[in-house]
Formats: sequence, C-alpha cells, structure tokens
Amino acid sequence: MIPDKCIPPHRRDFLLPKSPKFVLSMSPIEPIRLSALNAKIKQAIAGAFGALNFWVIADLTNHGFKAAKNYHYFELVEKDPLSSDIMAKISGSAWGNAAAKISLFERQTGQRFTSNINVLVNVSVDFHPVYGLRVTLNDIDPNFTLGVLEQQKQATLEKLATENPDFIWRVGDRFLTRNNQLKLPRVIQRIALITAPGSAGAEDFRHTLFSNPQQYHFLIDEYLTGVQGESNADQFVEKLVSVFTSGKHYDAVVITRGGGSQSDFLIFDNYRIGKAIAKFPVPVITGIGHQKNETIADLMAHTPLKTPTKAAEFIIAHNRAFEEALLSFEKTILIRSQAFISTHKDALAQTNQSIINASRSRLFKAHTELLALSSTTITQPKIILSGRLNEMKNLVANFKQASKHFLKNQQGNLAHQLSVVRILSPENILRKGFAIIKQNGRISSNADSIQPGDTIDVIISQQQLTTTVNSKTDYDGRDFNV
Repeated sequence: MIPDKCIPPHRRDFLLPKSPKFVLSMSPIEPIRLSALNAKIKQAIAGAFGALNFWVIADLTNHGFKAAKNYHYFELVEKDPLSSDIMAKISGSAWGNAAAKISLFERQTGQRFTSNINVLVNVSVDFHPVYGLRVTLNDIDPNFTLGVLEQQKQATLEKLATENPDFIWRVGDRFLTRNNQLKLPRVIQRIALITAPGSAGAEDFRHTLFSNPQQYHFLIDEYLTGVQGESNADQFVEKLVSVFTSGKHYDAVVITRGGGSQSDFLIFDNYRIGKAIAKFPVPVITGIGHQKNETIADLMAHTPLKTPTKAAEFIIAHNRAFEEALLSFEKTILIRSQAFISTHKDALAQTNQSIINASRSRLFKAHTELLALSSTTITQPKIILSGRLNEMKNLVANFKQASKHFLKNQQGNLAHQLSVVRILSPENILRKGFAIIKQNGRISSNADSIQPGDTIDVIISQQQLTTTVNSKTDYDGRDFNV
C-alpha cells in the first residue's frame, strides 16, 4: 500500500479500494493513480522551478489565439542553424497580463505575434496534470524582435543597393533611387491606385481626393492586389508591371493599405517590391498606414507618406501649389503692369501728345500735298491736251505740204519714166530701122540657134517678112559704134 502521506490530501479519495482482489501478488509495491504521479511531478518541478523565470530565445510555431478568452497557445522551438532540425521544443501559453504584453509588443514592433518569428520571451516553467510540461509567457522583449527585423531590413537594403547599382544608390543613411529622382508633373491628375479589394485605406484616399475644396478633378484606375503577407509579393509586383504596360500616361502611382495588423507591413520590406518601385518610371507615392519606421517600399518610392489620407492631401496640396503659383504670377503681372504704367505715365502722356501733334502735322501736310496734286491733276491734262492738239494741227499741215511735194515729185518722175518707156518701146525702135527676128514663133536675140536654110520671121515697122537664111557670117558691129 502507498502511505497516505505520499499522496496530497486533496487526492487521497482516489486511492484504490483495499479489496484483496486488487493486491498484486507478484509485487510487494502497490500501484498509484496517474494523477498522483503527475502531482508528484508537479510538486518536484514547482520545487525546482517555481520561483525562477527564464529569458529564452526561440522560434514561435503552431500559434493559436482564442479571442473570447484573450488566450494565446503556441510552441517554442530551437532549430539547428545548419540543418533546421528541431533541437528542442516545449508548449507554451499566455493570457491575462501576458496577453496584454503581447499586444504591446505588436504595437511597438509592427510585427504580429504569430508563427515563424524569432522572439526573446520571459517564461516560467510549469507542469499541469492534464496538459503536461509547458511554459507560461510572462513578458516579451520587443527590442529583440525589432533588432531581428531591422537586421533583416538592413540586409535587404544592402542587397538592393549592391545588386542594382544602376537605379539604387546609398548616400549615407539615405537611398537615392531612379524613382525618387523623378520630377513630379506640375499637376497630378491621372492616378494608378494599387490597393487591396475593399480596402478602407483606398476609400479614405478616394474620399479625401474627391472632396477637395478646390474641386480639382481626378481620374483614378484601381489595380487590386493583396497587400498583406509575403506570399502576395509576386502578385503586387505583377500589378506594378500591369500599370507600366497599360499604355496609359499616369502622373503618379499611389500605394495604399488600410486595416489589418501591424505585422502586415512586412510585405513592404520585400526585396522584389522594393526593386520594382525603385526602378519604376512613374513617381510612386506610398500611404500604407504606418506611424513609425519607414518600410523599404517607402525608402525606394518618390514620396513616402504615413496614411492614405495623407497621400491624398499631398496630391491636393501639390496641385494647389501649382494653382497658387499661377495666381501669384498673374498678380505679379498686374502689379508690375500698374507700376510700369504709373512710372511712365508722364512719359506716356508726352508721347501720346507727340503722336497726336505729329499725326496732325502729317495729316495737314498730306492734305496740302493732296490738294496740290488734285489741282495739278485737273489743270495738267488740259495743258497736255492743248499741246497735243497743236502738235496734231502742225502734223496735219506738214503732212499736206509734204504730200503735195511728194505727189509733184512722183508725177515728174512718172512723166520721165513714161517718156523713157515710150522711147524704148518696140514700135519706136522699129521705126528707127531695127528689126525683130522670130524663129519658130519665138523672138530670138542670139543667132547661134539660126542656121542657113532656117526659115525666120523678120518684123520691121508695120511689116513682117518671112524669109529663108541663105548664109550666116559674123558681124563686127561697126554701124552701131557711137
């Protein structure tokens, strides 16, 4: 039998009945209930660990949360850094004040208390008769997790700058990127909005933008994607690619996020998203709803802002600045014009009077010249016409005189020619003893063709003789020598 003093008083009613049939004949030691054994273990562990707390570094796995009881349950594991094999594991839980510490941890770090994070926690060791050996979380160090996250972030930033020197440059603690070196358009009107479906942040952005007091008009195209969790990083990058390949000329790309836990910001520390934003050819404005540290997306973007509402207010203020610049320019022109007119008022008046006087003088002179030209125009044609008439009369008289003289001369010449013609007429020549010889009906002036024996006609004054040539001799022409 087990002595009663070995069993806690509140568990003694669970002793086995003292009936002989339960006595083990093979062993002098009687069995105990499991609850009794667990009670002993609990007592031993309480004696060894009851007053002790331990700060433990471990990975969090199998996390669950019962909101109704504000109760967390999880496992702490340690893995081999080379093989990732589990080297140690123990169950754990947190509630009450510890659950409040977890909420504070999430607010301070922006990291949700969930599986697959590395934490530094303060725990106490406990053994429960039903749930077994476990640790109870008493506190959690946000600085440790912040350090781990910051190390991861800095490593990602270093990788971005090292692997992409064409469009990401580190200058001290700042990062210059192709995107944040772009110049914003003077007016931002057409916007590509990358956000989650049904996002409250997107609604805040649109409401603020469209209710602007200046009544600026905006065109917004939504590109919907998940903005929580590393698994959505590729989808997020694809949406940026869709904006680029849309063929639309956007003035800016706005990234918003609203709602969800602080740990959902981790997607914006993703390498692929940071790289895509840094090289994007359109200015990127972030408004992803954080109030603390900048994400990698913020550092790579053109203009990082804390919330979607702030992003909308920035765009409105940017457009308002352009409008005010135009109004100021207009006002400057008016003021300078008035000042110029005032300064040069007397000079302008004098110039105006000079112009008036010069115009009058010029008009008077032109009028005088016009009158003189008019008088000349009236009298000159009469003088010219009179001169032309006299010239015509003289020309007619001269023509008559010349005509008479010409006719008289021509008549004398004609009489002379007529006298010559009469003297040289065949009739007068024949009367002087000359004759005309015809052969075969034709007048012949050359005796070469006439041969002795030929019949010829000899025409003398008032007679024609027909004769036959008896002989032909050369003649020296002595009778005709004068």
